[in-house]
Amino acid sequence: MEFTTERLEIRTFRKNDLPATFNIYKNADVCRYLLHEPWTSENMNEAFAKKLTNSTLTETGTLNLAVVHQGEVIGDLAVWYTGMKETVEIGYCFSDSHSGKGYATEAVKGLLEKLFHEFNLHRIQANLDARNVASQKLCERIGMRKEAHFLKDYWNKNEWTDSMVYGILHEEFYK
Repeated sequence: MEFTTERLEIRTFRKNDLPATFNIYKNADVCRYLLHEPWTSENMNEAFAKKLTNSTLTETGTLNLAVVHQGEVIGDLAVWYTGMKETVEIGYCFSDSHSGKGYATEAVKGLLEKLFHEFNLHRIQANLDARNVASQKLCERIGMRKEAHFLKDYWNKNEWTDSMVYGILHEEFYK
């Protein structure tokens, strides 16, 4: 899957995207609410190899897409089926050096449009760490609604954390 938005190219990852992707994921602040620790020079090749192989959305496989602005990878989008009919979950991560410019909103909204249109989905959801206010605001900006707030339901990085679920239905996206 590849597409463009007004300012961005969204495409599968390429081998030469490793340095820019490592610059995103080596940052502890960027990885604070993710399920993994920051990348290191020791594990970056293995972690990046997964992004290279995740190039197609299937019932059992994740799709990873690079968000590119002016030739530089500034973010990562992920999509996977939840197991519920015609429902996927999305994840996203962006370089903190490009925050505040609307790139995440543009990329994720473009992704929803592409997913609803090409895959005839019923529902798209995002599960996130409740402390991640920026992610909550992003979901709300693109029309997703908060559906749940679970208290200390997820053990991650040696602590119990709250999680939130945001969702949007096909018919809501196209209103």
